[in-house]
Amino acid sequence: MESTTVAELVQARWGDHRAGLWFEGRTLTHHQVAAGAAARAALLADLLPAGSEPHVGVLLDNTPEYPLWLGAAALARAAVAGINPTRRGPELARDILHTECRILVTEPAHLPLLTGLDLPGVRLLLTGSEEYDSLLAPYADARPDASRADPHDRLLLYFTSGSTGAPKAAICTQGRLAAAGRALAGQFDVRPGDVHYVCMPMFHGNAVIADWAPALAAGAGVALRRRFSASGFLADVRACRATYFTYVGRAIQYVLATEERPDDRDNPLRVGFGTEAGAADAAAFERRFGVRLVEGYGSSEGGAAVQWSPGTPAGAVGRAAPGLVVLDPETGEERPPAVFDAGGRLLNGDEAIGELVNRGPNPFEGYWRNPEAEAERRRDGAYWTGDLFCRDADGYLYFAGRADDRLRVDGENLAAAMIENILARYEGVDSVAVYPVPDPVTGDQVMAAIAGTFEPAAFARFLAAQPDLGTKMAPRFVRVLERMPVTATNKIHRALLRREGVHCTDPVWWRPPGEPAYRRLTSEDAEGPLVSPRNAFSWAKAPRVGEGPSSVRRQGLEPRTR
Repeated sequence: MESTTVAELVQARWGDHRAGLWFEGRTLTHHQVAAGAAARAALLADLLPAGSEPHVGVLLDNTPEYPLWLGAAALARAAVAGINPTRRGPELARDILHTECRILVTEPAHLPLLTGLDLPGVRLLLTGSEEYDSLLAPYADARPDASRADPHDRLLLYFTSGSTGAPKAAICTQGRLAAAGRALAGQFDVRPGDVHYVCMPMFHGNAVIADWAPALAAGAGVALRRRFSASGFLADVRACRATYFTYVGRAIQYVLATEERPDDRDNPLRVGFGTEAGAADAAAFERRFGVRLVEGYGSSEGGAAVQWSPGTPAGAVGRAAPGLVVLDPETGEERPPAVFDAGGRLLNGDEAIGELVNRGPNPFEGYWRNPEAEAERRRDGAYWTGDLFCRDADGYLYFAGRADDRLRVDGENLAAAMIENILARYEGVDSVAVYPVPDPVTGDQVMAAIAGTFEPAAFARFLAAQPDLGTKMAPRFVRVLERMPVTATNKIHRALLRREGVHCTDPVWWRPPGEPAYRRLTSEDAEGPLVSPRNAFSWAKAPRVGEGPSSVRRQGLEPRTR
């Protein structure tokens, strides 16, 4: 009988004396991991105050304590709130208090982050300390008991994007996590002899749901990297004989930027699963390392997912499952199918692009203590992803950008992802982000941030040569960076780029209206009437996608995850 709870999956490893967890030269067996989870579950049951929410904050790097506490929470019918160690001060305290954690597990390296924070009612457990070891000692003989666990028990409270306010804590139950683990283990044919390399941060849903859970479901091993390291990637994979890994954001790009070696293909990896690698980087990764990358789309909250399958057209994420539709965000009406010409250009972008919505059953389980955000996701009995897509006549979906990435230029709605995919062809670009800055009169102007080499005359010639670059899609401003700012999960920090706009410390080039060439933006330019907004129009309140022409080549569209 299939396990329906994570607690059952943890208990199933009791008595399994194969190597099960690798970390910095140390190895634990599956049995030792199950025993460690059981000891922590027993301790947790005694420490949690009566009547409190059974929530444990975990402020850790990817150390063995992280999966041990995940297993402990499952056995104790408690929930782990993954605390982001890149948060600081009041924001960090807010995350801990918002999720009502009565216990906070951390490590010496993160202890300074808590200095001066007011955390009433929160008990601190410091891993690696004598006090911690003495607290666990009486429970050394505990055995995992999954008999009381229920599929509906909360297990995870993981924070999603905070770009438009405080991060939201999405809820994931034991049943949903166990089901996700089984599904991914089946999709990638994970077997007990496999080893999953967990290098993405475990406070984020990707590492737990897409990497740890399928390993647990299949009885496979787990190798932990304290923090992602591009230079250490291949050495880690070889040392622990990893066969599978997940990635998000720019991680693949960072690995590709390391020095190429003749023996790069000498590694045990079978597959990498993730998002935002892009078609070009995925092909380069496979050529260099001999490893196939599988890109997918999934909302962090679990409300919608699209899987790639054989036969998926170039640039498409995958075929829409029953219930997945593309709707007009304002009217709720379904968008017509996307029409492509023989060269792959989308001919009816403004008609076809809309918000991806799941009208069918979905596992979204809500946000912790945030009814407003939950209501935004659940509308008219459906789950609204907040992401832009179009869908062709055969049912294949193409990612077109985030709802927050929309721009309105001279009355025309544009999707940032479309422009990014074109600019990514420019030779010397390592990464690119496109976002709106206010127009001096109304609407937006297009700004691009480029990491890599930039030569203004060559860039202008490149833009003029792109057949699918609409007349209003060319960037008015180009910010040139040595390295793209990223979040703790290696995604481009778009909120920071939008917030700084042209007022940043990096060089900014611009093309004044009516001029063919780019030139450096001066402080006088930045404060002048052609740049400074006089009547800044809030693009977020502009009419939604659906007006004016739009074009994009489907070969360039890339799947993303929220």
